[in-house]
Amino acid sequence: MNVKELLSLKDKIILVTGGAGLYGRCIVEGLAEAGGTIVTASRNLKAGEKVAQDFCDIGLDVHAMQVDQANHKSVMALKGQIQDKYGRLNVFVNNAVSRPMEGYNAPIEQFAESMRVNATGMMDILREMADIIAQGGGGSIINISSMMGMYGPDLSNYEGTDLGDMPPDYFFHRGGIINLTRFLARMLADKKIRVNCISPGGLANNQPQRFVENYCKKVLVGRMANKDDIKGLVVLLASEASAYINGENILMDGGMHA
Repeated sequence: MNVKELLSLKDKIILVTGGAGLYGRCIVEGLAEAGGTIVTASRNLKAGEKVAQDFCDIGLDVHAMQVDQANHKSVMALKGQIQDKYGRLNVFVNNAVSRPMEGYNAPIEQFAESMRVNATGMMDILREMADIIAQGGGGSIINISSMMGMYGPDLSNYEGTDLGDMPPDYFFHRGGIINLTRFLARMLADKKIRVNCISPGGLANNQPQRFVENYCKKVLVGRMANKDDIKGLVVLLASEASAYINGENILMDGGMHA
């Protein structure tokens, strides 16, 4: 098969949770540019509709739906809406994340809330979306983790800034999703569903100049990630070009941890 065909997402129905966020918007854009029909879903339907309209205005096929992944009824409503509108789902990009914990000494109730959304809720939506993909004969699930799920915090990045009170819940559930990827790859293999994970490094987002300097001097390519860096990788894992990649976590950090 020609490599352009291998990477094409034409006729693929793709769900991206958290598609209005920093990496989410990049992911939606890349998948749509590769020819997919994209559904972006999050609690904030208005923000999702704005993203969808922006991309529709430039000729991309993007739609918005609502979901609260911490609410089982909401997850099931999204599942039904996708089935009713499209009859199938080929790819699920599990990207949504809640950040309720403000730092190491934050109230423990914030940790519990993070687990409710980012652990229990995430497992719920993964199982239900995998069920639709299986009904259609298989496809791909892509989990979005972080390099912070692989390594402890590098506090030297925050020297000379007001940042640096790291939230432990984020490291906990980002690490968990990496091994859950391996688990699901095993569990869903007989349903012809591949499950892989991407662990990005820091995305440039108007951080303090001192932080950027501290960070970039450790990155082999000399910069933070930009909005295009994840697009090719997520398209690869969504497409037939990655048909022989399964159960993997891909670190996308510009060589910081080489």
